[in-house]
Amino acid sequence: MAGSVFLLICIFVAVFAYALAPDKSRNANFQVLEFAKKPPGFKGKVLLIPQNGQVNKSSFFNGKESTNIPLALDMEGEIQKNGTYLLFTRYNGIADSIPLIELGGEEVDLEEYVLVKKYHLGTDTFGRDLLSRILIGTRVSLSIGFMAVLISLLIGTLMGLMAGYFGNDLKLGKLSIPVDGIVMWFISVMWSIPTLLLALAISFVLGKGFWQLFLAIGLSIWVEVARLVRGQIMSVKKNLYTEAGKALGYKDFRIMLRHILPNILSPIIVIAVANFGSAVLIESGLSFLGIGVEVPVPTWGQMIYEGYTYIVFDYGQWLAFYPGLALMMLIISVNLIGIGLRDALDVRL
Repeated sequence: MAGSVFLLICIFVAVFAYALAPDKSRNANFQVLEFAKKPPGFKGKVLLIPQNGQVNKSSFFNGKESTNIPLALDMEGEIQKNGTYLLFTRYNGIADSIPLIELGGEEVDLEEYVLVKKYHLGTDTFGRDLLSRILIGTRVSLSIGFMAVLISLLIGTLMGLMAGYFGNDLKLGKLSIPVDGIVMWFISVMWSIPTLLLALAISFVLGKGFWQLFLAIGLSIWVEVARLVRGQIMSVKKNLYTEAGKALGYKDFRIMLRHILPNILSPIIVIAVANFGSAVLIESGLSFLGIGVEVPVPTWGQMIYEGYTYIVFDYGQWLAFYPGLALMMLIISVNLIGIGLRDALDVRL
């Protein structure tokens, strides 16, 4: 139950990420380089200088690209109008000014362009809000985990059904095809390759991107599903309902999909949950190696990579700690759900 509650929280965060994130720009990519590697709780004042004469509003689900140039200001410095100019003090203490026409004219409302931002979990190496990027990064982990598991279930279930049901005696006219032998040979070959290395190789071939990452991970974790489905079908295909289906003249695929498959769903659900955690870890590993989704899309693995070098220093440990903690909590919650389902459904893997 604890794992389920945390996973539901993650799903809620993923859906409403931009409503919850302090930085509502697309991909939480609002950079203030002067605020780079600031500790949790840091406050900074920013002047937004719009390139097109207006401040862009963010959309509810996707955010919006910011066309504003951020200018870091001194928190204690005053901002005042002087004729047609706006006077202010930069973050480094230097007095400066800009024409008010760049903000829309002399009657402009400064509250719309001057922001005081609080970074609850600090900033990363580019001065971006770490909390916002962690929240939006939840979308990447959950979506890739779900789609990769779906792909692995489709491939693994189909291969396991064919191997377990037909065995080595699939008749095509006068030709007998050893389906089980072929599938098991292919499973043995795939199993001999470490999962992360296989996903790495597929990613190199397909390139960067969400769909490429879905396929790379899904094609790497289907083997356990196929092995499990094959074993389950071999144990139930001689039951009376299977023999009755054959006696009634049902086609093989109808027997497999409507009679056998519903009776082996419990172990498939458990292995799917386990593969979900594996898919999230593989995605984080690929992002850590720089082969995940394209920047600046926030991913936990990429954030850990950007901050892991600061772990040994006295300053900057939070850069890798918070995304690492989020990743660890998600994996633990998924594993707890898998253990609970295994006990509830009385499944032996």
